[in-house]
Amino acid sequence: MRIFGLYRKCSTVLLMTLVIVLLAASLALGVSEESGGGGITVIPDESVIIQIANFLLIIWILNLILYRPIRNILRQRKEKIEGLELRIETYNENAKEKDDAFASGIKEARTKGLKEKETLLQAAVEEEKQIIENVNAKAQAELAEIRKKIAKDTEAARVSLQEKVDEFADDICQKILGRTV
Repeated sequence: MRIFGLYRKCSTVLLMTLVIVLLAASLALGVSEESGGGGITVIPDESVIIQIANFLLIIWILNLILYRPIRNILRQRKEKIEGLELRIETYNENAKEKDDAFASGIKEARTKGLKEKETLLQAAVEEEKQIIENVNAKAQAELAEIRKKIAKDTEAARVSLQEKVDEFADDICQKILGRTV
């Protein structure tokens, strides 16, 4: 239903034609009112045609001066609002796409960070094992060396004590018996 287009023009013409027909019919019939003691009789004359022409002229002038500019302003406003709504929808779609891309980027970065963290933890565990193995090997080597030294010292002490066993045995016998043997 187009109000500002062809239908509006047709309805205006139809309305004017109806007004002219009604006025012409009232002229032909001679509208009169009778009430009580007196009456007023309306007899149309040439001034009706001037009034109709004046009415049509005023409608045409108002259409040019007032109605068309208002309709143009309303049409421009409607187009501007539609354009703004379209831009808003476009911006909303772009914002949603960017938000989705941002969220997926964060998710990827988080996944990548966790993988790198796991890799670093794995490397740290391997390095820790290597350090512990090195420390254990070094401790085992030192322990073996200390044992060798202790065994060597023990053997040296045994040899030196073995040489003095006879002396010690004589001293012990002498103390136990109370005389020299």
